[in-house]
Amino acid sequence: MSIELEHKQGLIAGDGTLPVKMAQYAKENGFEVVCISLAKDNVSQLKKYCSKVYSCHPGEINRIEKIIKDEELKQMTFLGKVHKRVLLQLHKFDSRAIEILKSVKRLNDDEVMLLIVNEFEKNNITVLDQTIFIKNLMIPAGVLGKHKPTEAQMEDVNYGFWLAKEMGKVDVGQSVVIKDKMAMAVEAIEGTDNCIKRGAKFAHKGASVVKVAKPKQDKRFDIPTVGLKTLKTMKRYKASLLAVEANETIIVDQEKVIKYADDNNIVLMAV
Repeated sequence: MSIELEHKQGLIAGDGTLPVKMAQYAKENGFEVVCISLAKDNVSQLKKYCSKVYSCHPGEINRIEKIIKDEELKQMTFLGKVHKRVLLQLHKFDSRAIEILKSVKRLNDDEVMLLIVNEFEKNNITVLDQTIFIKNLMIPAGVLGKHKPTEAQMEDVNYGFWLAKEMGKVDVGQSVVIKDKMAMAVEAIEGTDNCIKRGAKFAHKGASVVKVAKPKQDKRFDIPTVGLKTLKTMKRYKASLLAVEANETIIVDQEKVIKYADDNNIVLMAV
């Protein structure tokens, strides 16, 4: 079912380039973007494309809801990384945030995000599919650079794809690190880059990194994303292949990522 987009769009932005890309493409297509920034590293870039940028802590729910109401926002997009370690800093959370978190049985990603989405919808605010403004960043199947996988690497990719999907079923993480058909690391709270660091150290060199969407991926949040930082982490710890799920993964700055993979002998592919 297609949705009619409002001229004025809300963006709740975490870390990274992705929220900036959304704001840029939305502005270029005639939309006004009002941003609630939950991070610090990209605020100056967001200000180039957003009519307003409000800085908030993720736990300031009352303030966030007031901004949305005052700005008369009806549609919101969540993009960018908000690290789960903020959930270990509850002293920064307001009473409304604490109340919401207490109603969650487990603080895994999907349960927390679904709760937030449901709170928005109670107030007649629609949370949009993350890809609506950035569909051009989704990756089709195939080898993306000049380096092709070996048979042994493909065995690791196939095992890693299966294992990552199994981990996704229980909402643990989206990424795994594999070497010689053995699991070196499974992503948990630390995020993809630190999972690569941990797993690639065990592998010494030649590890394969596989990142997939969850089997029941809700496209309103947590769509798998990789970028230049991921490739730089791989190079530093001598991992040699990155495989992502085709048509379900966003690659930010695709040309730079592919060139970096080519220049550093890293296989980059979507399966």
